[in-house]
Amino acid sequence: MARKKTTVYIEEDVLKAAKIAATLTGKKEYQVFESALRQYLGFAILEKAWSKNRLSEAEALRLAYRELHSARRKMNAQGRR
Repeated sequence: MARKKTTVYIEEDVLKAAKIAATLTGKKEYQVFESALRQYLGFAILEKAWSKNRLSEAEALRLAYRELHSARRKMNAQGRR
């Protein structure tokens, strides 16, 4: 996935710690920030769930539409009572 440049404001001690972590691990600063954000946002859990997906794109779409239509039927049935 392509990266986008952004500006963030963080406390000086956090920036200093990130720079030190980058140096100690041989990573770039942006990699340290990206890794921390991914961990905080729970990306590892999502990636684990996605890795277990065995559906083709067409099968996933069929399943999604079937669930969508089912939910709409339930909503319509509830609204008519």
